[in-house]
Order: sequence, then structure tokens, then C-alpha cells
Amino acid sequence: MKIEFAESAICDLEDIRSYYTEQQVPQVGENFILDIISHIETLADNPEIGRQVPEFAVSSIRELIHAPFRIIYLLNETSIQIIRVWRSERLMQLP
Repeated sequence: MKIEFAESAICDLEDIRSYYTEQQVPQVGENFILDIISHIETLADNPEIGRQVPEFAVSSIRELIHAPFRIIYLLNETSIQIIRVWRSERLMQLP
């Protein structure tokens, strides 16, 4: 299954990189990003492994937990769209 990244998810990954760079541990940020992307790639063969996002009652909005982050994705018939990569303590809100 095809995996796509929404602009919001790309911005989230850039924010992770920036945060750890500001904390003077850029390698930690790079490792998180590589690990998160590797975790996301498992969705191609197992798109339903993520649980339904608790804040919504929609089965197509799912999440993987990659502590301390939540990888929020939208599951369609032919693709998976990564929409957010948020700290796990944050509640999900969509416009």
C-alpha cells in the first residue's frame, strides 16, 4: 500500500529535528526521525496495525505509538496518509 505524508506531518518531523538541535543533541532528533519513518514503513504491509484514535469515532483515523510520539494516519482503500506526528500526551484535534 502506498504511504504519503501530509505537509503537517512533514512539519512535525522538522519540528522534532529542530527541537533536538536546539537542545544540542541533534543526533537524538535524527535517530527519532529515522526510527519513526522505519515504524511508518511497516504500515505498507500491515495498514491496520494501528489502533483507532481514541479522540474520534472513525475507524479510518488510526495511530501508531512510537514513544513519546503518536503517528496519526488516515487509512484509505489504496493509500495511507500520515497526517501528524505528535507528542503522545497531546490530544488530537482536526479542523
